[in-house]
Amino acid sequence: MSKLTANLLLLFAAALWGFGNVAQKTVLGHLDALSAVGLRCLIGGLLVLPFVLTERRLPVDAAHFSSLIRVVVLFAVSIMLQQVCYLGATVTNASFLISTATVITPLAAWLLIGERPTAGLILAAGSTVIGCLLLSGGIAGLSGGDITAVLSAGCYALWTVELGRHMQAHARPLTAAAAQFLGTAAFALPLGAVHGNLSFTAASEATPELLVLGVFSTAVAFGILIATLRFTSASHAAVIVSAESVFGAMGAAVFLGERSSAVGALGAAIILGSILSVAMSNRMPAARLPLRTDPSAPDAPVRAFGAAPAGWGIPATANPGHEEAFHDPSR
Repeated sequence: MSKLTANLLLLFAAALWGFGNVAQKTVLGHLDALSAVGLRCLIGGLLVLPFVLTERRLPVDAAHFSSLIRVVVLFAVSIMLQQVCYLGATVTNASFLISTATVITPLAAWLLIGERPTAGLILAAGSTVIGCLLLSGGIAGLSGGDITAVLSAGCYALWTVELGRHMQAHARPLTAAAAQFLGTAAFALPLGAVHGNLSFTAASEATPELLVLGVFSTAVAFGILIATLRFTSASHAAVIVSAESVFGAMGAAVFLGERSSAVGALGAAIILGSILSVAMSNRMPAARLPLRTDPSAPDAPVRAFGAAPAGWGIPATANPGHEEAFHDPSR
């Protein structure tokens, strides 16, 4: 998969998330937030689970499980906070405020894995924040739901970096997806049964929303993100998927009648322009911290990481056939 293809797939995933945000709002008319998240992730996990068998022959080392646990925990916290934020935020505001993960992710990647953001990426991230502020009307009117959306964005940023690191080191995208979805369901559903209104009747009434969220916004969209993080950086992915905010605003306008001001529309246009500039870019951020340095590691994992960018832990000499695809003539 080329980097351009990966970026376009991420843009498609952002559209699924954005329009799915409408279902995240309307599902709360039938289910509490935790039950909605649990059922959504259960559906997504069951859809992905049969395909996990295709990865059973890939090698697994001891570090794989501890890395996967970190990814699952961060994902569960992120998606639960995101669902809770819709209790007090509009679809438009929530969509754009969660997109502030665009700015947080490059910072987290720089601090955690030494991935230095490029000047173009910094500019795109900064303009995305400006667009978010224009659309949401600034920080003065932030509600509790809006603040929860920002907290969710911070957790999503950490999850994106950790997931990117996990994918580059261990691959197995379907295993990671199934573990995230089923792990979240196992945590959220008991809480929903005890503290929420989880019941067969409530779940039946929410069936249309749960199918949209479970199939498209969970299984398909997150599956795309997990797979493409082998071919693009976490920082690039964060900027591209922030297109979710634009698609979310469009869905809110069409299905819920939410309207944005002229200033808000300008903010959406700025965000979309920033996202497209990154999506069409061929420049990769530079990573300083190798993730796998053991020269005695077997060749099988190296082959599994065939298209991974240099600098994410795969020695350049072990992968000469793919070096050109990620070569940056400006460095």
